[in-house]
This record gives sequence, structure tokens and C-alpha cells, in this order.
Amino acid sequence: MPERNPLDIKAVWRGNELLSRDDWTLTLTDQHLEELDSALTAVADMPCESIGIDDFVLPKLGALLRGVQENLENGSGATMIRGFPRTKYSQDEAERIFFGVMSHVGTAVSQSAKGERIFHVRDEGFGENDPKARGPNTAKGLSFHTDRCDVITFLCLQQAKAGGENQVVSSPALYNEILHRRPELLAELVKPFYYKRHNVDTANQRSYCQQPIFSLHDGYFAANLLRVLIDRAYSMPDVPDMTPLQLEALDFVQEVAEEESMHVTFRQVEGDILLLNNWVTLHRRSAFEDHQELERRRHLLRIWLSVPNSRPLDPAFEANYGATAAGAIRGGMRPV
Repeated sequence: MPERNPLDIKAVWRGNELLSRDDWTLTLTDQHLEELDSALTAVADMPCESIGIDDFVLPKLGALLRGVQENLENGSGATMIRGFPRTKYSQDEAERIFFGVMSHVGTAVSQSAKGERIFHVRDEGFGENDPKARGPNTAKGLSFHTDRCDVITFLCLQQAKAGGENQVVSSPALYNEILHRRPELLAELVKPFYYKRHNVDTANQRSYCQQPIFSLHDGYFAANLLRVLIDRAYSMPDVPDMTPLQLEALDFVQEVAEEESMHVTFRQVEGDILLLNNWVTLHRRSAFEDHQELERRRHLLRIWLSVPNSRPLDPAFEANYGATAAGAIRGGMRPV
């Protein structure tokens, strides 16, 4: 059963309150940009995904990034880094800088069976039933969800012609609101739901796993939700039917998250770097319209991070994340 008392942690915020939080924005200074140029020169001949924290030296900015790491885990759970001059660099240079900067926050984990640790978020034009299709590789709007990592990060290389807004909601604030309004539904959301194996998670031998939407373990809160995989699981013949109360509970999570007072809306511009702790935030993106010219279309880079200061997780997450101990390398997809 869920806690009878609402959560009182720093990750609880409502709507635009996030934008006034001290840990929401980090703006890069000229000194930080000089450090990025120096670090880029040092890794110019290295494979991008082999760049580590010791290779990408950031004397001043590195200390601030350790603060970002702390705030993501024990603060609001969301930070925007602004002031990166995207157009100054080639795409390859931007990828190196992004990977190097993120090495100061955590360890990049694989996002596919191919072992990709930098993922290109753009409309790839896949057909509706193409098994390679993933939400980030389409132009359609997405529902509120989490990704399979401690921290998800995005660097905006280029925005769409229109649309593509981000929305983020505090998941412990959702927990509190559902506890207040519909405690009987919260009682369902702390129980395990079935999740189907992702289409591109081909190295995973399990057809499905089970894990809760909301959990409290050793005093730590964690939320995890990817509705599309839940719906796919319950359509499988060897999985029990979803109960009406389970369905109502899942729908109510989205319903509350969609209320304007609960989520914050913003649009990344070129050079913006967004970091979100998946255990205390849900995020989604609105549908977008692209430019006709291929070189002008919406394009973001995404990295999934396992962070060294992560919280302990309920053992139910082990099947999907590989480890549940605080600070363990976890999440991502096993490469083939």
C-alpha cells in the first residue's frame, strides 16, 4: 500500500514552479566555452563514444556539472544548460562536446541492440508498423513517459519548423495528487504492471517483465512509466488481462499529468542541453512540423546516463535495469 502521507521531497514541484528553481538553469560563461574548446582539441582524434571524464578536462565547468549531478538526484530532477553556441561547431564536434560534458554527470549506456550511446532524435520516416520505429524517430506527439536510465539528456542541434515543445511533470507531485484525489488508484499503481520487451531490444531474452509505476524503497521514491510497452504486454496471449481498475489508474496518471497546473511547457532552442532524472520526472514531446529541406529538419542528440549518486530501487526493477543498488551501473539495452 502507498504511504498515507504525501511525499515531502525537493523533487515535488508543480507546473511553472520549476522555472524559478535555483537548480533549473545553468548558463555557460565565456570561461566555460573556452574550457570546452580546449577539451575538444584534446579529444579530436578519439572515437566519440570512448571519451571519458579524464579525457575531457573542465576545471571550472566540471565542478558545476557535479552540482548538476547532485541536483538531478536530490533537487528538482531537471536542469537546462544554456549558452552552448551550436552553430560554431560541426555536428561531429557538437557530438564530442556533448558526450564529453555528459561524462562529468554519469556513464553513457546503450540505447539499442546496436550499442548506440548517442541516439539521433529525428523523424526517420518509418512506416507505422516498422519494427525499427521508436517514438523519438517520428514526428508524432508522445505521452508522458520515462526512459530506461537514471538520467536522460538531450542536446538540441536544430528545432522543427513548428511544434516539438517539451513538457515535464514531477512524478512525486503526481503521486501526491493521486494520493489526495484517488488513493484507491494509487494502491494499484504501486503494484507491478507487465511491460513488453521493446521492438529494438533484441538482445533481451525476456518477452516481458513486471514493475510498478510508483515505488518507495528504503525511503526513496521512484517512478517508471512507458505506456506503449504496457499496452503491448497486455495484448499478449500469455499475459493476464488488465483489470478495469488498472486501466483507470493508468489513464488517471496521464489525465493528471496533462493538467496545466501540473506540468511545465518549454521549447529547446539550438544549443540547449536538457537533463532529466527519470525516477522523479515524466516527460513528453508535442507533435511537430518539419522543414522540407533535409538539412533544416528537427534534430536532437540523446544520451542515457547511469549516475554514480543514484538511488536504490525496488528489486522489481532488476529485470529491466540489470541492477538496483544505489550507484550501480544500470539501465540501457544490452548490445547484440
